[in-house]
Amino acid sequence: MKKVLALLTVVFFCGFTSINAQPPGGGDPAARKAMMKERIKPQLIEQTKITDAQADKVIDIYFDAQQESGKLRRDESLSKEDKDKKTKEINDARDKKIKEIPLTDDQAKAVATFYDEMRKKMMERGGNRPAPAGN
Repeated sequence: MKKVLALLTVVFFCGFTSINAQPPGGGDPAARKAMMKERIKPQLIEQTKITDAQADKVIDIYFDAQQESGKLRRDESLSKEDKDKKTKEINDARDKKIKEIPLTDDQAKAVATFYDEMRKKMMERGGNRPAPAGN
């Protein structure tokens, strides 16, 4: 009986750990990008007054830049200064691509503000963790 109980406990904890280890949208970047488009695109269009097609391009550009920045943060072979320099290059390239959509200066500023606010909200919630109930 003790062996069965111990086995069930191990199976439970292994299952719980693997469930929590999955990132939102799974490990597939295309699935995460599709999930982002579904979740934030309506808000992006409403708050920035851009078209549906422009919103798709904006989300693609920001998502790709976030992917590059994530790889850069995980690269332990670079110094903090090198990471900061490369992050600035990624952000500058992102901003250039945003203007090439084309977006007006006001629209580009609205998009940057939208993503800054989204980043602040995530930081307030503690990164990628969901906000506590009631928020």
